[in-house]
Amino acid sequence: MTQHAGGANRVGAYRAGADGARGADGAATLAGGEPTAGLAGSEPPAGRGPREGDAARRFVMDHLRGAIMNGDVVPGQRLVEAELAELLGVTRASVRAALIDLSADGLVERIPNRGARVRAVPVAEAIAITECRMVLEGLCAAKAAELATPAQIERLTGIAGQMAAAVAAGEPLKYSALNRELHQSVHEISGQTVAADLLQRLNAQIVRHQFQLSLRPGRTHVSLPEHQAIVTAIAARDPAAAEAAARAHLASVIEALREADRP
Repeated sequence: MTQHAGGANRVGAYRAGADGARGADGAATLAGGEPTAGLAGSEPPAGRGPREGDAARRFVMDHLRGAIMNGDVVPGQRLVEAELAELLGVTRASVRAALIDLSADGLVERIPNRGARVRAVPVAEAIAITECRMVLEGLCAAKAAELATPAQIERLTGIAGQMAAAVAAGEPLKYSALNRELHQSVHEISGQTVAADLLQRLNAQIVRHQFQLSLRPGRTHVSLPEHQAIVTAIAARDPAAAEAAARAHLASVIEALREADRP
């Protein structure tokens, strides 16, 4: 990707999550034990963005939200204003404003006199978030069953087929990406923009838990038929069955989170 001036050689300095060690709390750390700063292997969006003002704030927010959603930054990882400002080619004030907004969304926590870091979400909160997702995902699935066109149903069926192939090939990372694509497609088809926006905010807070679950042995074999049931119900234009399938899937996720937290 094309980077902002001054940022071309700085991506390596932001490789905290992938190359650093981890502390007892799971946060990425440098050799000296200090939580690392920046974006793990992430690059600024292509082209030069706005340098200051509200447009720059939104630019930084979108970039950091995407980095969190993609797992480029990890819970507990420090987000240093000066370094982010230089990497993204914006003012520190724009970075600070974006971090305040991301804190309001539950993605970042700001610690007095210590700056900001990616917020770590405990399992109990991840379960509570997933319970909220259950209602919203059910709504979107039901609406999708009412509104889906033949082309959209074909698209969902195609994604489900790719998910099955990923499971058969033992590719959990590919399966995880397709899983996210399927859910996003259902949200789009549903036309429920309010629910879709809420789900995006909720999902961003628990992306690390979702990623860890996707790597658990046997989890994809449980998850796949649950997603296939959602697609089958939407294809059959059965809103009640689609909602029930979506809720059953999220109930399964909640149980998996509880199992993962048991000693």
